[in-house]
Amino acid sequence: MRSAIVLGAGMVGIGTALHLQQRGWSVALVDRGGPGRETSYGNAGIIQSEAVEPYAMPRDRAALWAIATGRSNDVHYELRSLHRHLGPLLRYWWHSGPRRHAVASHAYAGLIGHAVPEHAALIEAAGAADLVRRDGFRVLHRDRRAMDEAVAEAERLRARYGVRARALSSADLAAAEPVLKRTGAGAIHWEDPWSVRDPGALVASYAALFARRGGTLLRGEADSLAPAGRGWSVRTTDGTVEAAAAVVALGPWSPALLRRFGYRIAMVRKRGYHRHWRNARTLDLPLYDAQNGTVLAPMAAGLRITTGAELAGPDAATGPVQLARAEAAAAGLLDLGGPRENAPWSGIRPCMPDMLPVVGPAPRHPGLWFHFGHGHQGFTLGPASGRLLAEAMSGEAPLVPPAPFRPGRR
Repeated sequence: MRSAIVLGAGMVGIGTALHLQQRGWSVALVDRGGPGRETSYGNAGIIQSEAVEPYAMPRDRAALWAIATGRSNDVHYELRSLHRHLGPLLRYWWHSGPRRHAVASHAYAGLIGHAVPEHAALIEAAGAADLVRRDGFRVLHRDRRAMDEAVAEAERLRARYGVRARALSSADLAAAEPVLKRTGAGAIHWEDPWSVRDPGALVASYAALFARRGGTLLRGEADSLAPAGRGWSVRTTDGTVEAAAAVVALGPWSPALLRRFGYRIAMVRKRGYHRHWRNARTLDLPLYDAQNGTVLAPMAAGLRITTGAELAGPDAATGPVQLARAEAAAAGLLDLGGPRENAPWSGIRPCMPDMLPVVGPAPRHPGLWFHFGHGHQGFTLGPASGRLLAEAMSGEAPLVPPAPFRPGRR
């Protein structure tokens, strides 16, 4: 029987482990904590099938100036730490050019088209349907110009990719979400995405499915990964585990581990925050406030308010400037009540400069496989890209052309 160690029990690692398991592999899933307790826990809980084009870096002067001067809440940065991000950010800017972004979007759309079907199969098998709604989410636009631009963009994506959206007037949004005190110029209702009321619980349900099917869940430190005979080994609390293959699915921690093996991987590390509000009047569906870069997501723990991207040093203290702005903006939309947590949650999104996840074999180490760098969409893409990797490891025909996602690309 073929064997593998999967390092990282977030959505990406779990998706990989389950697909390998389905193909007859013996899999040990190793993480320092419980399944889905890092980045996979902290997102807005949306399986974003409408996100057919990856997030490009703004290239117009007005948007860049708004970020530079701190007027945009989409991005916040620590000036003293910006030099750490400069190389990956310059490559991100280069890859965001229209021609290169179009090429990346073609590959990205092909993969994300499989996101909902792959989740659907796992949700059914895991018995997790109670965690999921299949009614989409809405994007609020506060002024008429922004709304008109959003309508045109939705029509472009419909024509090109077939994604479904409806334009809601201010009155339509008020009827759909009566708790809102203001409804701006209206909203775009993306109809195909699914929303999850507890992202961490969904990952945990997938992990429980993996265990029921005979998989092994272990606590261990990824930095103990080492070659062993014809395979790989890692130390766990249950002793050393060996397997023929090892998969690095550690999200933002992947480059640090792989540096030990001679791989220098550029990554844009975007910190994000959230906090729950326990007495907030409940929204029906998640609402993205485009002007303020925040998602208001109804969750089991309360209304989750999330932020955009913060560029800070790896050891920088949390400084939720964006979250404070997001909470103030949310308070203008609905009655929040009180926060559930005194201190907000924070985590890191692992974004590759070319905006595509890394999925495939290590260039110089047989039996070592890479699976990370999903940016804002690890929760969405984990099962689909997990299938793509498992197919490559098993010698099967790939779900989508794998070349755009290969390690070592430029």
